[in-house]
Amino acid sequence: MLKFDEDQFLTRARSFLGLQPQIEEIVAGLSDVDAVFLIGSGGTYAAMWPYEHLLRRNTRIPVRSAIAAELVLSGDALLTERAVAVFASASGTTEDVIQAIEYCRARGVRTVGFTGIADSPIAQAVDSALITEPDAWPFDLGLLLFTTRFLSERGEFAGYDKLVNQLPAVPAALVEVARQAEPVAEAFAARHKDTDFHFVVGSGNLWGHAYLYSMCILEEMQWLHTTRVHGAEFFHGSLELIEPDTSVLLFVGEDETRPLMERVVRFSEKYSQATTVLDTADYALEGVDDEFRGLLGPLVMDTITSRISKHLEKQRDHSLDLRRYYRVVEY
Repeated sequence: MLKFDEDQFLTRARSFLGLQPQIEEIVAGLSDVDAVFLIGSGGTYAAMWPYEHLLRRNTRIPVRSAIAAELVLSGDALLTERAVAVFASASGTTEDVIQAIEYCRARGVRTVGFTGIADSPIAQAVDSALITEPDAWPFDLGLLLFTTRFLSERGEFAGYDKLVNQLPAVPAALVEVARQAEPVAEAFAARHKDTDFHFVVGSGNLWGHAYLYSMCILEEMQWLHTTRVHGAEFFHGSLELIEPDTSVLLFVGEDETRPLMERVVRFSEKYSQATTVLDTADYALEGVDDEFRGLLGPLVMDTITSRISKHLEKQRDHSLDLRRYYRVVEY
């Protein structure tokens, strides 16, 4: 596979699973919280959405994902000593996140942070630091462990023990997903190496990844024009932009919102000959029961689209590390 280090991939993914005992200990101390905040910036903000979605559907206490910089300016009445705030940053140096941690701690909010750098500012700032392998991404396995344990402790998720017994099979299963996605990714990149506009659509716990892939990969890393649209909102204006040659990239998952995306698929395949459907149901997850497949959708989709990213980089001769402005100039 193009630029795929299997050993590194497995090591990074398994580093999240190694946090299980620490996560369980942290969650045990949160029995009295009456609000949960999932806070990030850019990609880590979008990465929180599947877990806001999961919590919101299962718990009666308020759950909010928040943009770090906006939260510091606007505040929130629920940010008190009875709240917990969860952060994530691969580098551990994201300034907006650091400021949000300081803002929360000044209000007595308990803070938890996932990062790959043990001595980073973010790891030092939070009450409880969850340290992965350096550059480990995505954060889904860690966030899934945290949120399902939190729900389990509250009696709102009955499948935790069964889930965590199956999660060790996930890293190897994702390697097989990457292998299966390789020809799909290569074909997409070859077809779209000169395409400069992409529609990206998702729903449910894949809406966050649609937002992330559009903004953080296609725009930031490939300088391509995109529009990102929620599957439920696609038919409220956005559909008018679809033409026969419009690239429409559809993220179809296995959660309860799948019918929303199936409707978009039917429309897009009728009116655009450049529709690409990425469906997590097409990929086997050896060792994982069907009841958990929907929860793992963000991880599966991230693995598939990561292969597309590598092939776009090659086909377009545009490094995924190249930036004009982000962390290059003052802003």
